[in-house]
Amino acid sequence: MFRSFCVLPLILAATLPALAAAAETQKQQLLLISFDGAHDNALWEKSRDMAKRTGAHFTYFLSCTFLMNAEARKAYQAPGHKKGRSNVGFAQSDGEIRTRLGHIWNAHLEGHDIGSHACGHFDGKDWTKAEWTAEFRTFRQTLTSAWQRVGLKDQQPADWQDFVTHGIVGFRAPYLSISKALTDAEKADGFVYDASLVTKGPLPPVEQDGLVRFGLPLIPEGPQQRPVIGMDYNLFVRHSVGIENASRSQEFEERTYAAFKAAFDKQYDGERIPVQFGFHFVEMNGGAYWRALDRLLSDVCHRQDVACVTYADAVRRMRDGEAGKTGGTQSAF
Repeated sequence: MFRSFCVLPLILAATLPALAAAAETQKQQLLLISFDGAHDNALWEKSRDMAKRTGAHFTYFLSCTFLMNAEARKAYQAPGHKKGRSNVGFAQSDGEIRTRLGHIWNAHLEGHDIGSHACGHFDGKDWTKAEWTAEFRTFRQTLTSAWQRVGLKDQQPADWQDFVTHGIVGFRAPYLSISKALTDAEKADGFVYDASLVTKGPLPPVEQDGLVRFGLPLIPEGPQQRPVIGMDYNLFVRHSVGIENASRSQEFEERTYAAFKAAFDKQYDGERIPVQFGFHFVEMNGGAYWRALDRLLSDVCHRQDVACVTYADAVRRMRDGEAGKTGGTQSAF
């Protein structure tokens, strides 16, 4: 399902367009939390409960194969792959899809952000713009027909089609694997933001020709404070070589919480650049990373000068702050 993102080329500060020399300091510290995959219904419920308790809002990057039943699975074909293939699997039953659709819609109503993680979680670094466009079309078509396919046509929310067409405005590439063809396809498909970059520490997002680009930061972690991408899977690989080791779950939780909190505090006490951390709908190492997340949100989201927001909300704040400004590349915060 995963690959170690550490082996991917990092998109560091030197490769980003020059940021504004002196971006204004935000009074509020923004914290952005996202989940890739968004499939396990138990974790949908758990994450939504966590959000209600802490006051946080999340971005869920959905893989559309988890809304494909047996019939749709046979028809799905990702660019360069045979029909019926997916790196993350498919839904196991219509009942599972029905429950998942309820979570997606209710999360949307609760103020969470539903983004796209494409469909079959394939590495599209060599795909053309046309191939990415085809995958995006499959994503939206799958969501468009999802309720009807599982016998819930009469229960489909009245605003569902508008949500599918206009409400899903962000994308994260599987494996954080990016290319110019992907960026071109995103803009053509109407995406507002991309969250697929990796940056050397927290950096403000930048806007390039109408597409706002966010990056997960490298953060110091562990006894030697070696940098690691601020994402649960990368910590899983760091801590246990990607092999489940629940016996050390508490140790891994403490290390993760310490790294997350230190990265947050550095910005909160300093420039207040938005901080981003990424997660998956898999509780690795006995749930160590989700517990560390819960602790962080409980610690900071209630503060008046902290806002635990979605990527879409962060973009809205940026656009409001940039009203009246012009230029092809702008610092978002």
